[in-house]
Order: sequence, then structure tokens, then C-alpha cells
Amino acid sequence: MYHRDRASARHATAAPAGDAYAGDADDVAYDENVLSEVIRPAAIVPEEAARAILVELSLNSVHSGGVWRAEPSRWNRYDKPWVSTEDPGESCLLGSIQVAYGTPTKYEITIYRVTITRRGTEIGLTVAGLTDEALGHGDLTLADCPRASIQPPPKPYRF
Repeated sequence: MYHRDRASARHATAAPAGDAYAGDADDVAYDENVLSEVIRPAAIVPEEAARAILVELSLNSVHSGGVWRAEPSRWNRYDKPWVSTEDPGESCLLGSIQVAYGTPTKYEITIYRVTITRRGTEIGLTVAGLTDEALGHGDLTLADCPRASIQPPPKPYRF
């Protein structure tokens, strides 16, 4: 986790004095009010939609007045743009979409986990809502997204 994300995560999960669940940014994944959902089967974003989504996330980057921060393994949604490219200021992380580029084919994107922070749940953000906001740039929703095929596990090796 980058330092600037830690600062945002700390701000996003900051709790009033006396809150038994208050912790530092490293504990954000274990916070009682963080909602994390594994997408099963994983959602597959087709090539054309993937390109449109990545372009829109880039245009709506926190670095250029938007609310998204797209990284190679996740897309982060903030409540407002950052003060500068390195300083999130008072911006709060609302949620993250964990992705894998180039799977199952070279130009597709796989969405496999979505996490909503405490601040995101406080304002009513849901897993489907966050995902649909990002996928909407490619004219998709989580419900309409193609899904990965799940293969049965291999038979155990026997001597």
C-alpha cells in the first residue's frame, strides 16, 4: 500500500475518540465496518468495454480533478479529488475494486474483489453500486458482466 493510500485509508476509517474499533491504516482490512466481497465467479470485462473504462478512469483521475485512482491491481474510488498528485488532502477512500489485467485473455480485465470502506458504507455505497459506477463507463453492470468459468479442482495425486 502506498503512503498516500495509507493516509487516505486512515482518514477514511478515522473513528471518534473512544471507538473500540479505531485503528491505524494497516488494520483497515480488518475493520468491522469494512465490507469486502469476493466476486464469484469473477466478472470478466470484455476488451472493448475494458478500453473504454480505462480511458474514463484516466480522465476522471484524482490527479486531474476526478474521484478515481486506477492502479495495475485495483481501482480506488475517493469522495473528492486530491489536492495534488501526491497529497490526498481531506479526500476519503470510499472503496476499491481489485482487478487483474490480461486475464483470461490479453486485453480483458477480471474483477475478483470489491471492498467498501467504513466511510463508503456510511454514505450508502454498495459493492454493486461501486462496481456499476466503474463498469458504466463501458456500458456494463456487474449483473450483466460475463463471468469466468469455474473448473473443478484436479483429482488428487495418488502413489
